[in-house]
Amino acid sequence: MSVRSALAKARFYVREFSGEAAYDRYVAHTRSHDPDAEVLTRRAFERARTDAREADPREGFRCC
Repeated sequence: MSVRSALAKARFYVREFSGEAAYDRYVAHTRSHDPDAEVLTRRAFERARTDAREADPREGFRCC
């Protein structure tokens, strides 16, 4: 395995673990279903995601 390949795999796992890839998946999904649809900004997406997570009673309140 080359160093470049190892770094690419590490980057993939870090992005998945941190949730950073969620926005990219959201944009790809939105564009594939309706190319003319308005896509949320990353900030608005993260805000909506946080609000949904905090509103879920199964998660409980989490401050961090």
